[in-house]
Amino acid sequence: MPAKATQDFRDRVLNQKTVWAAGAYDALSARFIEGAGFDALLTSGFGVSASHLGLPDAELYTMSENLAVVRNVANVVNIPVVADIDTAYGNAINAMRTVREFEATGVAAVIMEDQVSPKRCPICVGGVEVIPLDEAVGKIKAAVAARTNPNMLIIARTDVTTEAEAIERGKAYVAAGADVIQPISKCFNSIEGLRALREAVGVPLSLQILGWLEKKLSPAEIESVAGMATFPLVPLMSVATALQENLAQIVKDKSTHNLPRPVMAHDPFVEFIGFKEIEAQQMEYLPNPLASKAAAA
Repeated sequence: MPAKATQDFRDRVLNQKTVWAAGAYDALSARFIEGAGFDALLTSGFGVSASHLGLPDAELYTMSENLAVVRNVANVVNIPVVADIDTAYGNAINAMRTVREFEATGVAAVIMEDQVSPKRCPICVGGVEVIPLDEAVGKIKAAVAARTNPNMLIIARTDVTTEAEAIERGKAYVAAGADVIQPISKCFNSIEGLRALREAVGVPLSLQILGWLEKKLSPAEIESVAGMATFPLVPLMSVATALQENLAQIVKDKSTHNLPRPVMAHDPFVEFIGFKEIEAQQMEYLPNPLASKAAAA
């Protein structure tokens, strides 16, 4: 991503001119998110694990597997990409390599959480274990030291579930060099709590719009605390529902006449995915066998 665009993204987030994003799980979903008009996108670990492995978000994929997805996403969109790097796949030293590798893809930000590795998805289990505060601070310091592009944001996520501890950790993470703080959705239960966190840490929040945040908060309330607001699972869950319902109907009818969900027509998809551009390149750079045969005749 061009340096100017990364700087613009950073300035907008840190000045709390809220960036609205959606969660991509592969390059195609990223293209649709960009086409819909979102300001940015997040490569969702939940979505990547589901799409890439067909398995739960439990850090079952490796750093290299996640990196490959992020690289593919960054290669096909022009909006800022925020990479979910889970726990950074180990200790502070592992985090340094992880940050360098993801920064090289051109992402505008990375999100690193303070869970014990391998992590567990907090929206799917009763509770998760976090690393000690001093160890988490060391990982953030290491991530900041490894960063070579000062415009790439380090977003520190804390998976603690009490408001007081989230504030304590958020303040410590900012002091360690984190640019933005992200609480998990089950930690706070009111906009007043989120405002208290925002005031205590002194930087904008990154919010994943899930659970009560999705049901109860207005866009204006979200923008009052967040530099970035993401709908991480709507793209994945939308596709999951459409596939499940349409495929079940095809199995039942052995026909596509009664599909419960509409499908994109062939020609618009061909245009969207870029066949015209590829065809133009083929005509310019590849031999034309028909022309060669006509010339020989």
